[in-house]
Amino acid sequence: MFRSSSPSSRLPSRVTAVTLTAVLAGLGAAGTASSSPPAAAAAPTSGSPRTCALSDLYLSMGRKEGAAGSLYWTVRFTNTSTTSCSLRGYPGVSALDTAHRQIGPAAHHTGEHYSTVRLAPAHSASAVIRTTNGPLGGPCLPTGTYLRIYPPGSYHATLVPAHWTICSHLFDVSPIKA
Repeated sequence: MFRSSSPSSRLPSRVTAVTLTAVLAGLGAAGTASSSPPAAAAAPTSGSPRTCALSDLYLSMGRKEGAAGSLYWTVRFTNTSTTSCSLRGYPGVSALDTAHRQIGPAAHHTGEHYSTVRLAPAHSASAVIRTTNGPLGGPCLPTGTYLRIYPPGSYHATLVPAHWTICSHLFDVSPIKA
């Protein structure tokens, strides 16, 4: 906490800049000459819960399964908060080595249609990642030690320990499904 010993002490420039930015943003949102109250920025629309933040979620991996030359692995998103939240769209997924460097490109979206998935507390939704089950039509990249996963709509990721080998230039992810 910053404490001032005299009235003439100045706040550090970083605190001043942050405070000034917040005040200006508040004035811009409220309007300086408006007599109407500002709209609530975070209010959910007609019964739709807020978007799940990374801090609301526990990410885990299901079982790897193979079929018809492909390898599938389910990524589970479990709501650990005390309120409902929602996920919509595709997670961002990439494989990383032990030094947290990305191996190959991030997973491509499968192109499937998606809808909003509402997650009550302690409930889960999932997405499925896929590659080929070995070098079928292309080489395999080095095996990753982690998957870096971004929930849909989030700029924050978590690392999940997971041995994953991308083969044949195929690395797909499905949208979140209930």
